[in-house]
Parts: sequence; structure tokens; C-alpha cells
Amino acid sequence: MLNFALGPVMSSDLVLDIGSKQTPYFRTPEFSKVNLENEQLMKELLHASDDSRAIFLTGSGTAGMEATVMNVFNENDKVLIVNGGGFGQRFVDLCNLHNIDCDEIKLEFGHCLTHEKLYEYDGKEYTAFLLNICETSSGVYYDINLISEFCKKNNLFLVIDAVSSFLADDLNMVEHGVDVVLTGSQKALACPPGIAIIVLSEDAIKRVEENDCKSMYFDFEDMLINGVRGQTPFTPAITVILQLNARLKQLKNDGGIDEEIKRISSLAEDFRNKITEFPFEVKCKCLSNAVTTVHSNEKIEANIVEILKNEYDIWVSTARDDLSETMLFRVGHMGDLSPEDNDTLIEALRDIQKRGLF
Repeated sequence: MLNFALGPVMSSDLVLDIGSKQTPYFRTPEFSKVNLENEQLMKELLHASDDSRAIFLTGSGTAGMEATVMNVFNENDKVLIVNGGGFGQRFVDLCNLHNIDCDEIKLEFGHCLTHEKLYEYDGKEYTAFLLNICETSSGVYYDINLISEFCKKNNLFLVIDAVSSFLADDLNMVEHGVDVVLTGSQKALACPPGIAIIVLSEDAIKRVEENDCKSMYFDFEDMLINGVRGQTPFTPAITVILQLNARLKQLKNDGGIDEEIKRISSLAEDFRNKITEFPFEVKCKCLSNAVTTVHSNEKIEANIVEILKNEYDIWVSTARDDLSETMLFRVGHMGDLSPEDNDTLIEALRDIQKRGLF
């Protein structure tokens, strides 16, 4: 199988080998050491401050989103949310569910966030800013420098969902003034799903300590207390944490986040150059390095996603149901992929074209 989907992604042999072994008991000094290493390595990759902390929550990316909303916001907040697709809408829904006052910057699907649009909300007495820096449903990457400047000017507490963007696009917690970053094990970290990772600045930790989270499982304060000794309040996804440890060390040894961003960016550029031979179009002008959304101006009856999966053993991600007539599929560039793997996908598309299916 060759997997260009947007998560889970292709894992290396290093990660797969750990997954093939028995899961060990975790209330041990050895596992505590792994957790503490993971925290330090995540902070280094995100250029977080020394006094920041990392939480490893067993759950999906959405668990990380909900837990973050529950722990860092309260009834005194007025949150501004960028909503340009399915995951922006999810943050709106979560804030509404937990009675957090919020407004949304509603963007047309696939459109970039512009300076003009953002500054319509300048000086409006918001307390926090919340967004998915890469809106995975459309592939749009929102300009972190633009957002950082706006939040600093308006003194906004900045929370970024970087589930798809982490390791694919530039993000520096200190330089960009980011208070919370959340990501997941199954994207560019290239491990199985199961761990949501939340990195908190010193200001975010203060918010957690001052808030009263109405949850046992999602209580960040409890997680931070246990994390001091390298443990979690409840049973974590132990094997995934061990896989993360190996992967994080690998990333550090290979040059850190800058080198991984270069690698993923190069893969994305290579694919986007090669796909120009087909009657497809890459419409978005602000794509993340993590994903390419492939469109067609002509109606194509063939289900290319299913043909690739069933006949070529190649996986790409589907488009949103309501966009399936214009967006054909989404191709991820995260994980254990190479330019040669891009060539394999292109060859399969050529063969499908020769068969007259598009």
C-alpha cells in the first residue's frame, strides 16, 4: 500500500517495528523518562519557551480541540474564530457547546485569509483568537505572520490547531506569540492515531490553573501535575507514545523542524509540478505544504479515489461530499514518502487516463 491520505500517513520501518512488539507496563521510571523526553523534544520542535509544557492526551485531534476549548477559555472570554471549512466550523461548534462567547471570520471555502478581511475585526475587544492554521478540508494555510501581527496588536491569546500543519509549515511559538499549539500523532509525526499533543505557553498554563474544567478525563491541570513526573492521569496509548519518542528523536537527529519542513515542501512542489500534465487544477493560492487539493473544471464521472485504492493500492483522501463535483481528491505530502512515490502516483493517473476514465 502507498498512502497519500491526510492521516494516518505512511510510517517508517522504525515506527512500525515498535508497533509490532508487546505493549509494556507504563507506571515505571523507564516510561516516565520517555514521556519527559517527548515533552522536551516537542518544545524544541515548536521553538517553545523553557517554561512551556506539553500534554499527551490519548484521543483524536478533535479530543485535543475540545479539551483545549474547555481548559483555556471561560465565560469571560470573547473568542474570534477563523471558519473556512469543516475544522473551523468544528471550533465554532465546540465553543457554542461549552458556552464560550465567540464570533467567526467566515471565509468562502478554499479562500485565503487576507489582511483586509482580518482587520475588519481590529480593536473589537476580543480576548482570544482560535484557528486551524491549515484548514485540512480545503488545504488552505492561513498566514501565520499576518495572524501573529494582528494578535499582538490586539493583545489576543492565540490558540492554533496545527494538526495538519505541524512539521509541514513554519511555526515558532515564541516568535509568533502563540499560546497553545495542538497537533496529533497521525499526521507529519507519522505514527498511528491515538495521541493529541497540546503545547502550552506560561500564560496558557496560568489560564489552565485559574479555570475550573468540568471534566475528569480532559482536565489539563491534572495532566500537568502528573506530567511533572513523566506520567498521565489515566492509561495512555502506550505504544504510540513509544513510537512518538523514536520519531521525535529521529527528527532531531535529521536536523529538526526546519529540515522536515524543507523535505515536505519539496515533496509538495514536486507533486504539484508533475500533476500539471493532467486536466486537473490546483486552484488554491495559499496551500499548506502538507496537502494538495486537486480540482477539475470538467465533470469527471469516474471515482478516481476508489480506482486508485482498489486497482493500484494507492490511497488519497476524498473531497468533502458537497465539493465532489469540483474537487476530485486531496493528496498528502506528510509521512514516509519520497519523490519516487510521487512518480508511482503519477504513473497510476496516466494509466487511468489512458483507459479513458478521465
